[in-house]
Amino acid sequence: MTDVLPIRSGDDVVRVRQMVRARAVEAGLSLVEQTKIVTAASELARNTLDHGGGGTATIEALTPPPRRGVRITFEDQGRGIPDIDAALTDGFTTGTGLGLGLGGAKRLANDFSIASKPGEGTRIVIARWK
Repeated sequence: MTDVLPIRSGDDVVRVRQMVRARAVEAGLSLVEQTKIVTAASELARNTLDHGGGGTATIEALTPPPRRGVRITFEDQGRGIPDIDAALTDGFTTGTGLGLGLGGAKRLANDFSIASKPGEGTRIVIARWK
């Protein structure tokens, strides 16, 4: 099952978290695995809103054998990330946060990919497997 949710407000960030948790349960992830993917998704949804000006989250429960899990794709058409390596470095921030978001999300996911072009937007895909 695939759900595409808009990210336009703080309420949408909450909806993304709720849907990711539901899909993680559906995929049979443990409570620890659920918490990790929900935390990563929450951070990336917030980044999509705050740094990307809004966008979408595509949430997929992957249940066919041999792998079960959840994959989430975040996309925006915002200002993009000029230096992805720097953005993934703990402590790097363009806002008021601690600069742990992208790197933390990467550590919480089993799979992580990011593509971004300044002025064109960002696409981040994360997955957590059972």
